[in-house]
Amino acid sequence: MPLDLLRLMRPQDWVKNVFILPALVFSLPALPEEARAEVLSAWILDTAVVVAAFSLLASGFYSINDALDAERDRLHPRKRHRPIAAGRITPQTGVRFGGVLVAAGLGLGFVVDKAVGGVLTGYLVLQVLYNGGLKRVAIVDAVVLATGFAMRATVGAFAIDRPVSTWLLGCVFFLTLYLAFIKRMCDLAAARAADTGWTSPAGYDDRFELNWLLGLSGVTVVLCWVLYALSPHAASLFGIRASGLALLTPFVVITVHRFYRRANLGERDSPLAAIREDRVISISLALFVAGLFACLYLPGAADLLGRLIYPDAAITP
Repeated sequence: MPLDLLRLMRPQDWVKNVFILPALVFSLPALPEEARAEVLSAWILDTAVVVAAFSLLASGFYSINDALDAERDRLHPRKRHRPIAAGRITPQTGVRFGGVLVAAGLGLGFVVDKAVGGVLTGYLVLQVLYNGGLKRVAIVDAVVLATGFAMRATVGAFAIDRPVSTWLLGCVFFLTLYLAFIKRMCDLAAARAADTGWTSPAGYDDRFELNWLLGLSGVTVVLCWVLYALSPHAASLFGIRASGLALLTPFVVITVHRFYRRANLGERDSPLAAIREDRVISISLALFVAGLFACLYLPGAADLLGRLIYPDAAITP
């Protein structure tokens, strides 16, 4: 039972709370050097608590959602192995356990800040609406999920008392909208290959429609990143270093395409599974993260980028 309860929490999906971190990562370089050491430990602590709070809250809804969808999940080739669908935990226990997790996550959020608790409460309401019927409405279901991830980015900014960037929200929203459609394509492809009779709750039964949605959202992800990197907003925060962010776009394109390819093959939709199983994705993400930190934090990066991009201009960091 304890191991099944842990599986019900889906700890492998806590990686999704990485979207809480961008506010911290992108805020530090804009701080004066002398102020960083003073605020860094407090920011890291508050961000870690918020990640824990959102993990508990999300796990609570995973548990409740699995209880509500147990009958349908038993028809899916992968979802039928979940603890409730497999009959190792009763739906009633799943709902009660989920309620405890939700309450714990909400309380932890209010410990950090009232604004953080407010966003978590909004996420709670959104999830109630989602489980109450929005998850059965095509397109709306994916938009609601992407909005939940934008809330993660928002709560990350509130945790360190920084303003919320609309650029950050846009990038996170469209990336997670794309990943939501990736999940639906994976589910559809896997179910058709296994021929178990499973159908999408929202009615995603047309691969052409999903391919169109994936193409639209995937292109938007790339455009959001490029436009942000070249925006006056990024330049005002990072100077010439912002141009280096634009040079990371090929890694964004590669990763977007590899997720699309996996989805059409019906492979697992978990981001962690994709990173473990697809070497191209893991290498691209590693190079993207390394390049991101080099552009924002590496001493001398501003001078190097100035020489590469504006060799005839006097560039200051």
